[in-house]
Amino acid sequence: MSHDPGPWRQDPPEPPPRPPRGRLPILLAVAAAVALLVWVLARAFPENLRTGEDWAWVAQAALVVLVVGTGVLRLSRGRWSEHLRHAAAWLAIIAVLALGYAYRTELQGVVQQVQGAFGPGVPIATAAHELVVNQDDQGGFIVIGEVNGHKVRFLVDTGSSDTVLAPADAGRLGLDVRSMHFDRTAETANGLGYGAPFTADSLQVGPIRMDNVPMVINQAPMSASLLGMTFLSRLDSFEVRGRKLYLKWSDARTPAP
Repeated sequence: MSHDPGPWRQDPPEPPPRPPRGRLPILLAVAAAVALLVWVLARAFPENLRTGEDWAWVAQAALVVLVVGTGVLRLSRGRWSEHLRHAAAWLAIIAVLALGYAYRTELQGVVQQVQGAFGPGVPIATAAHELVVNQDDQGGFIVIGEVNGHKVRFLVDTGSSDTVLAPADAGRLGLDVRSMHFDRTAETANGLGYGAPFTADSLQVGPIRMDNVPMVINQAPMSASLLGMTFLSRLDSFEVRGRKLYLKWSDARTPAP
C-alpha cells in the first residue's frame, strides 16, 4: 500500500549557499611573494638596478607576475581547460613583452621607417645628429618644419640662396603680407620675382633648431615654401643618396652666426 502525500508534499529545504571566498587574501599572498622576490633579487644583483628605467621594467614584470600568479592560485575554482587557456594567453603576453624589451632599439627603427613611408615630410632620425628625408613621387624632398612654432611645409631647394615663405604660410604666422614692401628681386624659373625680407625668431626641422634665421616672403602665391641655403649652409653636410636626403649637423653649427 503506497502512501502518496498528494498536493501537501513538501521538498526538504535546500542548504544555504556557501559564501564565496574573497579574492583579497589570494591577492595579498601573491603580492607579498612578488615583493619578497623583488627584494631578494635587488639585494643579490644591485648593479642591474641603477636607473629609473631599470626599476620601471621591474615594476612591469612584477605586475605581470602578480596577475598571472593570482590566476594560477585560483585554478581549482573553475574549469581547468578555461584557466589553462588564460594561463597560455598570459604566457604569450609575457613573451611578447620580453621580446619587445630585448629588441626595443630595432623596433624603434621599424616604426621610424613606417612613419617615413606613410608620413611624407616627416624627417627620420637615423643616427645621432643625422636626419633622413625621403623623396616624394615628384622627385622632390618635402620637409615639415616649424617657423616661430607654426608648422610650415617646405620644399628643399639647394639652388635657392634664401629660405622663402609662401604668402599663405606667412599669413598663418600672423604676418600682415598686404602691408609689406616687396622690394627685393630674384631670378626664378618663372621670371623676375619679388619678395620682402623677414627674420624668423626660430626655424626648426626635427631636432634641428636655428634662431634668427633670415627669410624672404614671396609676393606671388607658391605651392610650398622653399628651404634654401640660409638653412642648409649652417649644417655640417647635406647630400642626396638614392632617394634619400641626408642632413647632418652639430650643436655648434646650428646657432645663428
